[in-house]
Amino acid sequence: MRQHRAVRRNDRRLRATGQQARERILTRSILPVLIIGGGFTGAAVAFHLGRSGDGRVLPVTVIEPRPSLGGGVAYSSPDPAHRINVPASRMSLVPDDGEHFSRWLSETDALADDPDAFRPNGDAYPRRLVFGRYVAAHLAPLIERGHVRHVRAEARHIARIPEGWQVTLSNGDVLSAERLVLAASHPIPSLPRELASLKGSERLVADPYAEDALEGIAPDASVLILGTGLTAADMVASLDARGHHGPILMLSRRGLRSRGHAAISTDPFGDFASAPAATVRDLLGAIHRNLDAAQKANLSWHPVFDALREQGTPIWLGLSVAERQKLVRRLRPFWDVHRFRIAPQVEAVLDRRIAEGTLLLHAGRVISAEPSPERGIAVTFRLRGSTEARTELFDAVINTTGPAHREVITGSTAFQDLADHGALGLDPYGLGLNTDSQSRALDKEGNPDPSLLIAGPLARGAYGELMGLPQVSRHAEFIAAEARREAAGI
Repeated sequence: MRQHRAVRRNDRRLRATGQQARERILTRSILPVLIIGGGFTGAAVAFHLGRSGDGRVLPVTVIEPRPSLGGGVAYSSPDPAHRINVPASRMSLVPDDGEHFSRWLSETDALADDPDAFRPNGDAYPRRLVFGRYVAAHLAPLIERGHVRHVRAEARHIARIPEGWQVTLSNGDVLSAERLVLAASHPIPSLPRELASLKGSERLVADPYAEDALEGIAPDASVLILGTGLTAADMVASLDARGHHGPILMLSRRGLRSRGHAAISTDPFGDFASAPAATVRDLLGAIHRNLDAAQKANLSWHPVFDALREQGTPIWLGLSVAERQKLVRRLRPFWDVHRFRIAPQVEAVLDRRIAEGTLLLHAGRVISAEPSPERGIAVTFRLRGSTEARTELFDAVINTTGPAHREVITGSTAFQDLADHGALGLDPYGLGLNTDSQSRALDKEGNPDPSLLIAGPLARGAYGELMGLPQVSRHAEFIAAEARREAAGI
């Protein structure tokens, strides 16, 4: 009983301390760190800033309109068909603790109602929403203590002030901060110009991850999905889970489908970093040699691409700007379908629908599309290798052509403000924002700004490989360390 009373007193003391800390943040005129974007990237940066084990906590405010931190576009989907596409054992908020998420799943029994999450080899692929809950659960204590503050709003405008930055929010509040961390997600796919006539049509799904994106699609509807990658696969899985049984055509320029996982996990295979290739041609040669060696060792291609992913930054830095541009322009689609693998549960749906004949996957390009409320949408396209165009009617068209990387600035009034004042620009590769090797934004003159940090995939152009969660998690830890170092004046 005495021990319980001591615990209750300690809890009250912690709550009081947290309340005082929150009040200090709210009343402080200049915040030390302001993060724009509270998906996984922004939440991870806040987590590492707020949980400092040495007592030097740097209070952080996160601007995120969603109810909780950590979900973002990727991990807030309520659709049970949307699953993480790598095993849970490789997903972690703590880079040096690879089992962090797996332990949380076990401790909370989070998969008790989802037996389909487990595969025969023991790997688990939970629903994405579960991973978002995991991140939010680890931010909650930091929010309670006042180390992290969550403001539910959007950043609308950003201006430079002598003390740092001033941010105007969608709720009318104005916050000032010594340093900003831009952790926004990539924009939704842009509408291909061939589909411009469909803009505003109820039959067009322009944002595939909108909560009601598939609501108007009937079970027997004929569907055209533009794109054949992970998002396209998610849409097929979502439609199938809703009872859809109509014909689906997935169409992309190359018709490349995301690959699946190996039946047995193995360590990465290949050394691409000790003597990085100087040209794309040399890199391709190294990849083929390692694939041949892997085959002789009775290994699949998977561990070779795992090695490429882990060594992505030294590979990227070994190439000139021109060679990097060539790599992105010519090889990115092939890299993406091997790098971003499909969850086994989703792969099984695609395989079944293809076997049933209700899913076709083709390489080709759309020539035009015309809406007709009575007859659906007439889409004219040409398959790769054919000289003849064909026109087919579809009840719905879903755009999954990939993030509009080059619209990351124009799609945000806040980012546009920074660009208009020369503080922000796109990288030379069409991957995100222009930064130096320390993730500091480069202005129009190419000068780094230590008070403006770019976190997560938006900084991919400086590192080459910064899309997978393990890399984003490690990068978030790095950004937090940089912010703390700048705050200390080191």
